[in-house]
Amino acid sequence: MDLEKKVQDFLERVSDKKKIIVIYWPTWSWKTSLSIKVAKIIDAEIISTDSRQIYRDMNIGTWKITNEEMENVPHHMLDLINPDETYSVWEFKNTTEEIISDIYSKGKMPILCWGTGLYIDSLIFDMDIPKVIANSTLREVLENEAKEYWNEYVYKKLVDLDPEYAKELHPNNVQYVIRALEVKIITGQSKKDFRTGRKLKYDVLFLTPEIESREYLYNRINTRVKMMFDEGLVEEVKSLRKKYSDETPGLKTIWYIEVVNYLKWETTLEESIELVQQHNRNYAKRQFTRFKRYEEFIQ
Repeated sequence: MDLEKKVQDFLERVSDKKKIIVIYWPTWSWKTSLSIKVAKIIDAEIISTDSRQIYRDMNIGTWKITNEEMENVPHHMLDLINPDETYSVWEFKNTTEEIISDIYSKGKMPILCWGTGLYIDSLIFDMDIPKVIANSTLREVLENEAKEYWNEYVYKKLVDLDPEYAKELHPNNVQYVIRALEVKIITGQSKKDFRTGRKLKYDVLFLTPEIESREYLYNRINTRVKMMFDEGLVEEVKSLRKKYSDETPGLKTIWYIEVVNYLKWETTLEESIELVQQHNRNYAKRQFTRFKRYEEFIQ
């Protein structure tokens, strides 16, 4: 169906709920360009649901949209905190819901775009996000274990304690792995247990970019990763390391930690590139699986 007609049919669809558009699909599948097209059709505003684009100065490795690419469409939830700060899903949900209300007050439509599934879920479904106060002692122990024994060691702990939720996280997203362990150890419950069901809060139009095949996407990922390095990813990480520790939350995320390891002489540049490519492909596979759950809600 023609995109404009699909959007128009959605706007005309009768519902007692407020309307919202969700553009999702795995990393580097043209979500950005699709979001701009839709925003221009209906004069909408775009909210980033990316857990790393909230960091300032992390632009190349997150493939953050540029001012030129925005084409004068308002964007929100970008460049909120420094790479050495943390930001919980609970904080994201509360801040974003205020932005959504403001967009509605202007008579506009909010578009949620980019690929952190938990961020999207926290907004469109009824979820009781746990406001569990961080245990600094426990967190320090887990962070030291990740540093000494690598991220896989801490991830294995989550797999043992909370195997179902562990499936939603990448081992190198160590900040989120540690947070999930904190919630499980402190409350005895999985973060999944705080989800009160799969009931949509909004009348949602789910949109995905069209891709030829998974193989095509994986080849695109390989190409785009090389472009990131050509455009200065190593230099970006060098600049960040001058300001922040290697244990900084932002630098511990995938696509940055691989470059940090290269700069620490633990891998060659070629190995670093290959690892970023591999971890991107793995991340995309996880996103395919996770986002399949939206299919039951597509009208």
